[in-house]
Amino acid sequence: MNIPENLKYTQDHEWVQISEDGKTALVGITDFAQQELGDIVYIEIETLGEEIASGEIFGTVEAVKTVSDLFMPVSGTVLEVNEDLEQSPEAVNEDPYGKGWMIKIELNDQDQSSLIQSSEYSTLIGA
Repeated sequence: MNIPENLKYTQDHEWVQISEDGKTALVGITDFAQQELGDIVYIEIETLGEEIASGEIFGTVEAVKTVSDLFMPVSGTVLEVNEDLEQSPEAVNEDPYGKGWMIKIELNDQDQSSLIQSSEYSTLIGA
């Protein structure tokens, strides 16, 4: 199970990569989440430009067997959606921490206390 140490995680299985200046972040789902979902066939994110609070839904991911909501890990405004996922949603399965990123956000508050470190996430999923 791949759990990069340079990322932060949520209990809902999203990862967050905060920029060096602390103003923006990339968000995606973890390796564990994509394995649990199975083959991802469609990703719907229609929140570009919207301000979304931590814990609110920013999109959905559809796999062969299920549809799951995507939860905003921290409050922010959606600046960019990974348009490559429209044509290649399987990138989330193949490279969840790279080509499979989902959104780029502008962080609205600096409170990231709900995020956990890789070691805590590893314990959460029993890895």
